[in-house]
Amino acid sequence: MAKAHVYNRDHINTDEIIPARYLNTDDEQELAGHCLEDLDKDFVKKVADGDIIVAGEDFGCGSSREHAVWAIRGAKVQTVIAKTFARIFYRNAINCGFYLIESPEATEHINDGDEIEINYETGVVENKTAGARIEFKPLPDFAIEIIKDGGLLEHIKKAM
Repeated sequence: MAKAHVYNRDHINTDEIIPARYLNTDDEQELAGHCLEDLDKDFVKKVADGDIIVAGEDFGCGSSREHAVWAIRGAKVQTVIAKTFARIFYRNAINCGFYLIESPEATEHINDGDEIEINYETGVVENKTAGARIEFKPLPDFAIEIIKDGGLLEHIKKAM
């Protein structure tokens, strides 16, 4: 069971996910220590392994940087569920081996602190706290293969 960290707003950008002042490293653990700190200074104190971030539209907009995905993944977040994602962030996540879920109704049915369970194969998010069930379209097989292989570079190496 995962706890939801809900940011019920749109356009959370990559500078809010990982501020530019920390882009001098690619170490996920170091980046994780600053994940979302300009949006929620206590996020890294609250988040636990396998937790979920829930947000509005256009999550990950702004600068194209893998560091944003690395910071979230380094914080041991299981996934981000958002109404929509900035396309470059979405692709960076898949390329980095991180699964994202698009759900237009997630912020309407998930509150901060709710206990969430996700079935990635069937495309169902269950909010155990509220008794709500949210369906989503699972990622296509090629994207799941990339994620399972640990990202695009590992996927290419495996194919060679």
